[in-house]
Amino acid sequence: MAIRNIVYVPEPVLRKKAHKITTFDKDLNELIEDMIETLRAAPGVGLAAPQVGISQQLIVIEYAENEEQKPKLYVVINPDITKPSEEKEIGVEACLSIPGIAGEVDRHLSLTVKGLNRFGKPIKIKASGWLARIFQHEIDHLEGVLFTDRATRVWRPSPEEMAEIPD
Repeated sequence: MAIRNIVYVPEPVLRKKAHKITTFDKDLNELIEDMIETLRAAPGVGLAAPQVGISQQLIVIEYAENEEQKPKLYVVINPDITKPSEEKEIGVEACLSIPGIAGEVDRHLSLTVKGLNRFGKPIKIKASGWLARIFQHEIDHLEGVLFTDRATRVWRPSPEEMAEIPD
């Protein structure tokens, strides 16, 4: 396992549609483990393969609803959002690939994500609240979309404010 370099805007890989994963092998497993380690070291709550310079449809998310809970780890390959709620909510987002910037983004309150686990088996995840927001943010990365593209307002928060925003 290794911590990989996170790429920053304007790196071209961040603007490309990522390729579907069709091979489940040792190299993919190594990428998954490296991304988990990179996410934890950053620290962040979500990371998409394009953020480490790899144009593949892979996301890792580690998130807990509150500080008493142990964070749950999600590894999703070729994720697809199904059943997004009609209800949306504006929330503040940040991104490891766009340091020092925050923005207000309107996202679905709940959704279902279908994809494959690290072994190529189908999975389905129902998410709501911040977890649904994180999934939408990371899946956008796989389409070459950044949160700043969807933001209604973007600004440079103070270091104290930035510490409060999950990225």
